[in-house]
Amino acid sequence: MGERREGLVRARKAANLTQEKLAALLPADEKSIRAWESGRSEPRPHRRDRLARLLRISPARLEELLREGTPADLRRSAGVLLPVVVDGRPVALPLDRATVAASVLARLVPAPGDAAQPAVPTTEWDAMSPLSRRSLLKNGLPVAALPALGIGGAEHVARALENPRRYMDKTVTHYFRRQLDEYKYEDGERGPAKTLPMTLGVLDIIDRIARDATAEDQRALLQIGSEGAEFAGWLYRDRRQMADSLYWHDRAMEWAQAAGDSTMQGYILLKKAQVAYDERDPRRMLILTRAVRNGPWSLPRRLQAEAAQQEARAEAMLGASADQVNRTLDVAWKLLDDAGPAESPLGAHFNATLLNMQTAICYTEAGEPRRSVELYEKTLKETHFSRRDYGFFLSLMANSLALSGEPDQAAKTGLASARRATETNSRRTKEELRRVVEVLKPWHNRPDVRELREALNS
Repeated sequence: MGERREGLVRARKAANLTQEKLAALLPADEKSIRAWESGRSEPRPHRRDRLARLLRISPARLEELLREGTPADLRRSAGVLLPVVVDGRPVALPLDRATVAASVLARLVPAPGDAAQPAVPTTEWDAMSPLSRRSLLKNGLPVAALPALGIGGAEHVARALENPRRYMDKTVTHYFRRQLDEYKYEDGERGPAKTLPMTLGVLDIIDRIARDATAEDQRALLQIGSEGAEFAGWLYRDRRQMADSLYWHDRAMEWAQAAGDSTMQGYILLKKAQVAYDERDPRRMLILTRAVRNGPWSLPRRLQAEAAQQEARAEAMLGASADQVNRTLDVAWKLLDDAGPAESPLGAHFNATLLNMQTAICYTEAGEPRRSVELYEKTLKETHFSRRDYGFFLSLMANSLALSGEPDQAAKTGLASARRATETNSRRTKEELRRVVEVLKPWHNRPDVRELREALNS
């Protein structure tokens, strides 16, 4: 839970609004307003512009007030959000760490992850004009001032914000792709808390530019936007904020449809099926995976293989026979074997190692945890996964060990998973580990089991 957002409370009172009145004007329920001010949650992106107008503050100032209640790990992002004034209003321009380090900004703004201290001595910081700390972090910079900062492609993106029809080109789309690729890498190593603010910043700018771009440029932007929105849905999923995850998956589908990207539409349905698994809803999972496999799109074979595996898992959860589950898994393996090396970037992540992990999950769901453990022991290697993903699969292996009646080894594996979940702030992994602790209740007095339980409660 975050800290109380006193600045947000003061802004509401300065606008002469009660929580009840603000809720009615937004509109939202009063409980949401209380949650935002207490730091328990924050408004979704589509509400923020109107909220800022009702509070009579700029969108950049609202973001600053929301950060007051954000846990420290979420403030330590993968880059910097630089306020830039476009049409009289500040817009947060996302800059990755490499861009910041190579520019004048390295001397002007706090280093990513250190929001409390300026990156230069206080006297020099306070003396800066017009790039004072207050101007930079609160009021925003005019686009005309950006060339002096040496921020490369970000300057072109800012100009496209001012005039999309004149400045929108491949430089802008390449910039967004590079940013999102970096955030995806950061996510695997450091977790969603580091990458979520920057990803949302990219999506906000894509949305703004796309509104006034030409039809051709709009399609290119929304295609990238749909991929970024699906990634945002994943980040919220890993943080166990499922309503926000579904919101961004729906936004991704909307943008994929607007861009005419049918492959992406099938991919998003596949990701929604995975959310259904997280929520242990096998019937919805089965409906979605069958829609993926039979929909009006041409999916790469790797994605078809992933969908077949998801279908096998749903069948196992619904009590299908072992023969039926194995037949569907055989389909998945055949599709993967027939896949080319690089059919599509969307399916590039799915390989034999990942299918082995998901096959092990199927075995556990089918009531064969010992068979699952054997597959994990044979194929689960730390060098094959990001730190976060390795920790997650360790949690699933711990569950299979517990179900196999191996409490000590389950607890040791769970502790290794818990360390990685803490390092990457993966609430999804921790939720799986709590399921492991439930299975281990008959052995709750064993030292390793007790240590795992205490690690999750600390």
